Amino acid sequence: MIQNIVLSKLSKWCLCNVKCVLFISIITSNVLMSCSGGGNGNGGGISTIKTPSNLVVSAVVVGVNTQNPNGDGSGRVNFSISATNATSYKILLGNGETKDLTDGNLTYTYSTSGSNTYIIYVSAYNGTQFVSTSTTIVVYVAPVAIWSDEFNVNGAPDSTKWGYDIGAGGWGNNELEYYTNRTENIVVSGGTLKINTIKESYGGSNYTSARILSKNKFSFKYGKVEFRAKFPTGAGTWPAVWMLGSNIDVVGWPACGEIDILEEVGNQLNVNHSSFHSPGRFGNTPDTATVMVANGNTDFHIYSMDWRADFIKFYVDNVLYYTFVNSSSLPFNQNFFLIINSAIGGNFGGNIDPNFTTSTFEVDYIRVYN
Repeated sequence: MIQNIVLSKLSKWCLCNVKCVLFISIITSNVLMSCSGGGNGNGGGISTIKTPSNLVVSAVVVGVNTQNPNGDGSGRVNFSISATNATSYKILLGNGETKDLTDGNLTYTYSTSGSNTYIIYVSAYNGTQFVSTSTTIVVYVAPVAIWSDEFNVNGAPDSTKWGYDIGAGGWGNNELEYYTNRTENIVVSGGTLKINTIKESYGGSNYTSARILSKNKFSFKYGKVEFRAKFPTGAGTWPAVWMLGSNIDVVGWPACGEIDILEEVGNQLNVNHSSFHSPGRFGNTPDTATVMVANGNTDFHIYSMDWRADFIKFYVDNVLYYTFVNSSSLPFNQNFFLIINSAIGGNFGGNIDPNFTTSTFEVDYIRVYN
C-alpha cells in the first residue's frame, strides 16, 4: 500500500523523464525493505516501544529498629527497583551522586555523618521511553574519629599530639599564671588528663598551670569535636577547650579566627561559655552564648561542637544550646588546631579567692570526628 502511494506520486512528478527511473527503483527497494523488516508480532507492521509502567521503589536503611529509627550508623541503604517493560534504571541518590542500573538492585553507603534526609529520584527506561518517581529517606551515619586522645597512658601528654605553651606575661588577657610542662602542673593519670593550677611563686608569677596545643601536629577543617571533662573549683579559675586558625603566624589574631568551644570561670560557677572571635568582633564579642551545667566542677559532662560551612552548633550532654551562623566571609572555614588550658585571674577569670591553693581541670578524652 505504502509503496503504491510513493510510486504514484513519483510517477506524476517525473512524468516520462527517463532519468527518474533509477531514482524510483531505489525508493521502491528501500520502501519494500522497511516494510518487511523486524515487526512486533503483528504481521510485520512498524514496531512500537512500550513505555515502562508500575514503577516500584523500595529503599531499606540497614539496621532500622526502635532504638535506631534511621539505621545502625553504617549509612548503608538497600535499593530495589522494578517496572513493567523496563530495561534499565537511573537513580539520583540525593547527595549529588547518580547510578545507572540494569537489574534494579543497589546497595549504597552514605558517608555524611549524622541523620540526614535525602530525596531519591528514580527513572525506569525502555529505549527513549521512561517513567519517574521519587521517595524520601532519612539515614544516620555514625561519625568516625579522625583524631583523638583518650588519655589512657600515664605520664606526660602524648608528644606526637601535643606541644606546650610555656611562660607568663598575661597571654593577652592579663592572666596571672606561669604555664609550665612540669608533672606538677600537667599529667596523665588514672585515665584522665589533669591540669593543676597551683598557688606558688614561680618564674616571677604567683600561680602555675599548663596549656597544651596541637599546633603543627594536628589541625582540621570542619567536623565534630567532643570531650568529657570536669572543671576546677575556685574563684578566678578559667579552664578552656578552644581553637585557633592554623594561619595565626601569618595573619595574626583575630584575623586567624578563634573558636572557644567551652570556657568556664570559677566566679560564675556552672555557667559555661561558647564564643567566636574574628575581625571586628573580638574581645567582648557579641558572638557568644552561655549554658547552665549543674555540678560542672564535681561531675563529668560531655561537651561537643558540630562545625560546618554554614553553621557551628554547641551541645552539652547532647543537648543543643547555641547555633552560630557560619559563612564564607568569616575566618571559620580553614584549618584550626586545638588548645586545652587552665588559666587563673585576668580579664575573664576575674578576682582570685585569696584562700585559693590548688584546683584541677580534668579531661577524660577529646575526639575529632569527620
